[in-house]
Amino acid sequence: MADDCLFCKIVSGDIPSAKVYEDDLCYAFDDIEPEAPVHTLIVPKQHYDNLQDGVPAELLGHLLSVVPQVAKAKGVYESGYRTVINTGPDSAATVPHLHLHILGGTKMGRFTFEGSARDGASAAE
Repeated sequence: MADDCLFCKIVSGDIPSAKVYEDDLCYAFDDIEPEAPVHTLIVPKQHYDNLQDGVPAELLGHLLSVVPQVAKAKGVYESGYRTVINTGPDSAATVPHLHLHILGGTKMGRFTFEGSARDGASAAE
């Protein structure tokens, strides 16, 4: 556990959260600033900054195996959902603790990126 990590404090119970799922390796809770009607985060209980922090493949596999269970619990398993892992400064990651986003509860649009043609801005700008 990193002493100053927001998600480590949530996992330890020092900060309250709306728990959706928990097992020995991970904890899932609703995002407090949701980007969709359903926005749940799955975090490993052991602290890793991001995917580039030597995360064991077995743990990554476990985190991904939990996604359908969380999707069922949140009622988006049948209708569909998006799973995202942000890594690095350009990804818009705001908490340096590896986490998976599960987003759903509405029809999703395509991904757009700042400065892309789909964003409506010129890539040359």
